Amino acid sequence: MLHFKTGIGWKACYDDERNLYTAKTSWRGDYHLYEIDEEIFNRLDQPGEDPDELISSGRHLYYSQDSPIGPPTDMVIDENYAALCPWVEIQKSGNVMPSELTDVAVDLWENEKTRGQRKEQRKAGTREQ
Repeated sequence: MLHFKTGIGWKACYDDERNLYTAKTSWRGDYHLYEIDEEIFNRLDQPGEDPDELISSGRHLYYSQDSPIGPPTDMVIDENYAALCPWVEIQKSGNVMPSELTDVAVDLWENEKTRGQRKEQRKAGTREQ
C-alpha cells in the first residue's frame, strides 16, 4: 500500500510493500525525483521544517528542467528512477542529457552543496566569537 504526504510543490510516498520512501518536487519548470528515508518522510509535515530542503537532502534520482533560460532537458541520475517512483507522472522533455554530462553536473552539485555547508560553518564560527 502507498502512503502519501503532499504540500505546495512537493509530494512524498511511502511504499510499505517495498519499504521505500520517494518524493518529487516541482516548481516553475524544475522537476526532481528523490529517494528519501523514513526520518525525512516523517519530518515533512512538521511545523518549522522546510519540505524542499528535507527532500533535496535525499538521493537525487531524476531532474527535468523546462525554463526560459535554456532548452528543456532531462537528467537521469539513477536509471531505475521510474521503477522507484511508479506512483508519479514523470515530467519528460524528450531531450535527455548524456550520462557523461550528467556525471559532471552531479559532481558540480555535490561540490556546491559542500561549499555551501563550509560557508555556513564559517558564518556560525564567526557568530560564536
